[in-house]
Amino acid sequence: MTETVVNTTDVKSAPAARVPADTTASAPRGKRPEGRLRALDGLRLLAALMVAAYHYGGRDGDVSRAWGGSPSTQFPTLHEWFAYGPLGVQIFFVISGFVICMSGWGRPLRSFFASRVARLFPAYWAAIILVTAVFALPTVAYHAVSPSDALVNLTMLQQPAGADRVLGVCWTLWAELRFYALFALCVVLPGATRRRVVLFCAVWTMAAVLADASGEPFLNLVLMPEYAPFFIGGIGLYLVHRDRRDVLAWGVTAVGWALGQHYAVAGLWHKANPAFFSYREPLVIIAIVTAGFAAVAAIAAGMLRWADWRWLTVAGALTYPFYLVHEHLGWVTIEVLHRRLGLPSSVTFVGTAVLMLTLAWLLNRYVERWATPVLRKAVDRHL
Repeated sequence: MTETVVNTTDVKSAPAARVPADTTASAPRGKRPEGRLRALDGLRLLAALMVAAYHYGGRDGDVSRAWGGSPSTQFPTLHEWFAYGPLGVQIFFVISGFVICMSGWGRPLRSFFASRVARLFPAYWAAIILVTAVFALPTVAYHAVSPSDALVNLTMLQQPAGADRVLGVCWTLWAELRFYALFALCVVLPGATRRRVVLFCAVWTMAAVLADASGEPFLNLVLMPEYAPFFIGGIGLYLVHRDRRDVLAWGVTAVGWALGQHYAVAGLWHKANPAFFSYREPLVIIAIVTAGFAAVAAIAAGMLRWADWRWLTVAGALTYPFYLVHEHLGWVTIEVLHRRLGLPSSVTFVGTAVLMLTLAWLLNRYVERWATPVLRKAVDRHL
């Protein structure tokens, strides 16, 4: 996520909208839904754990060095299921579409920008510094990026700048930033209304498909055809959250789901090949994408109001810092627990996840809780 990563963003309702009449008309009896959606917090953490399962046991590469061999030998059966973990990112993007539409509704552009900067950067900066420092240790076998590239990483613009990434998962943040920019310019700046949001979804959907067909790299970079359907589907589900009888909102969601599963299959499926680490069944990919949309739809429609436990809010708070640190620091932890301490694979897997969640709690407690409001106020004041 974000805000996954996925993305991995807050889910508090935005202030009441000061916009034209059709904005409030879309909500039942003129009222917009309020209250924290704790089930959404739980779903975000579940998506992050899916991604972590992939990074720990669903692929080869650097994690094989941590285990001392391919994860397929550590988890002969489970590694095939762990290989579906990347779909947690698509679920993140659906949640992000929902949350960003919620947080941008009724907010001026200044406030929206300040909230996004304050939400994303404190934990991100801490993760960049922490991973860079750990990878620079002589006892750690993994490659650290150059000081110049590490500094570029602090901007979150390392990918378009062509710098090496400190965090492997930061490519999803680059997708999130592009989504934020499109939504801010097209919806938040002129003022969010139901009509404007629906038009934004329709135009972005058509433009993204045309960009894909054209093969033009710049259009693909801006419009993100492989990820746009998930963000758009999430936006549609927020409209459903405002009014469950909104047929057009359900239609936006359905189109996002249909295109999203197509791009998910196109990106993750390949023909069976014994030389590959794993094989993903197309029907399983479709089922996971469908389950992600269905879970957010159930939350949007109010079917999971009963899942109102406070620990879910804690789970949501841990998701973003966990997503940032779990991959690279997880490799180091796996190597220490499994190869140096000799713990079994299953214990190492669970123990690594628990330690990364503990680190995420520390980042949330000692970085995000004080830095986020300070940064938000500072950015908002200077804008």
